[in-house]
Amino acid sequence: MRTVLVFAVVGASLAVAGCSPTIKVQAPDKPIVINLNIKIEQEVRIRIDKDVDAAMSAKPGIF
Repeated sequence: MRTVLVFAVVGASLAVAGCSPTIKVQAPDKPIVINLNIKIEQEVRIRIDKDVDAAMSAKPGIF
């Protein structure tokens, strides 16, 4: 009777140990790709600057 109890306890402990969650940390097989869709716009207003320079030189007291 005692051996049956020992086998039951050992079997129950093995069953509980087999159901414990495991965590594995592994490096991915493929490299990590981060896709950033960025649109950069820049406006250069050279023509307006030239017009302002021309107006200031034509009429120095305007501003």
